[in-house]
Amino acid sequence: MKPIENENSIPLEFSEAAQSLADELVASEPFVQYRAALTRLRANQKALDLLDSLWTSQGELRERQQKGTMRPSNIEATRKLQMEVQATPVIMEYSQAQTNAVNLLREVNREISELVGVDFASLARRSCC
Repeated sequence: MKPIENENSIPLEFSEAAQSLADELVASEPFVQYRAALTRLRANQKALDLLDSLWTSQGELRERQQKGTMRPSNIEATRKLQMEVQATPVIMEYSQAQTNAVNLLREVNREISELVGVDFASLARRSCC
């Protein structure tokens, strides 16, 4: 039995195609590598603490910049944390895996956009409610 369609429902063929695309993306090498890198990162408390320290330092740096209270020592502390992050393999592997997955999504968006003649990703950003 064919589902009842109204102006708010997605035709079954589109829904099935979207599900198939999603399944293929999740099974793709970039996403498999991303999930594995994320798992390794989450298992490394030292790396997570380092990232947290960097994010905190960057936030404090922005705050000091807005207030006009930034000193060279503040910048140097943040740079030191950035260098530590960049020297931590599990973080860099995660970052590269994330970049690869995002690049795949951009390529898929570009292909779909060319096929339908509209920026496909912009459709996903619209609010329906």
